[in-house]
Amino acid sequence: MAVEETTVDELAARLEAGAVLLDVREPNEIAQVRVPGIVAIPLGELPARIDDIPEGDELYVICRSGARSARACEVIAASGRRAVNVAGGTIAWVDSGRPTESDG
Repeated sequence: MAVEETTVDELAARLEAGAVLLDVREPNEIAQVRVPGIVAIPLGELPARIDDIPEGDELYVICRSGARSARACEVIAASGRRAVNVAGGTIAWVDSGRPTESDG
């Protein structure tokens, strides 16, 4: 299954327009650094928590580098929803100099 992808530049614009961003990393990773305003559901919990993803036309999925989020997009697509993978993940977001949050 081909997974649709986008760049962090496009993601930034879509978030400003109200898109939902799902982060599928583990809680300890999210505590270290994250894109502001994420919905956090670890990849391993996603099948059981698919209904916890907010409804909306635009759903983007991010992880550390893009691999786990691509798998998450496949899980979400199997549930009948469209999801777009963020190429390069949180690493690309941080490298772009955009704002981040952390618990530290």
